[in-house]
Amino acid sequence: MKRPEIKICGLKNEAAIDQVIARGADYVGFIFFGKSPRHVETDEAARLIEHVGGRAKTVAVTVNADNDYLEEIVFGAKPDMLQLHGKESVERVLTVKALFAKPVIKSFSIRTAEDLVVTEAYEGVADRVLFDAKPPEGAVLPGGNGITFDWRLLAGMRDSIPYFLSGGLNAENVGEAIVKTGAPGLDISSGVEIAPGVKDPGRIDAFFDAVAHALESQTA
Repeated sequence: MKRPEIKICGLKNEAAIDQVIARGADYVGFIFFGKSPRHVETDEAARLIEHVGGRAKTVAVTVNADNDYLEEIVFGAKPDMLQLHGKESVERVLTVKALFAKPVIKSFSIRTAEDLVVTEAYEGVADRVLFDAKPPEGAVLPGGNGITFDWRLLAGMRDSIPYFLSGGLNAENVGEAIVKTGAPGLDISSGVEIAPGVKDPGRIDAFFDAVAHALESQTA
């Protein structure tokens, strides 16, 4: 089984960045959403992205951001990619790509098969899609809530849609997620935290160890 690409989101300091990259993260994500405990200001993100130094792809995660804020992020922090984690339409994704000339990951909240149908319109529009669990009623955050959805919904997902699986992944369940979905990408944030917004070195190591073990088991 091919190793999935791994994206660690919500990073806020150099030590965590260095650890996840050393363990094999392909993407590192920075949250630009004031209500999130993982939020970073643009100048702080610029410093962290400079620290990454091209060792992994850098992703700016936004939620229904307007053009002015996206411009501040793109030119101030200089991420490699933009992630649109709100209710952005197909037209909005096309506009963002045209304005800022950055690859776009479009996130979707999934609970039922009907939720997946909506994503088909974005095929060939977004560069990647991300399937996250639909947040619970009354939740403030669109993601990073530490809950999963029914991975069986992704059975038979077409290879033509490169996606990240997100929502409640951790060291205990990522092996099952890999086996059930064969996801080409994995995205994790709260599952490697000891508190909201606080990445934990032990949980980071445990997650990467669990991914490696799952892949070894599949090839044994």
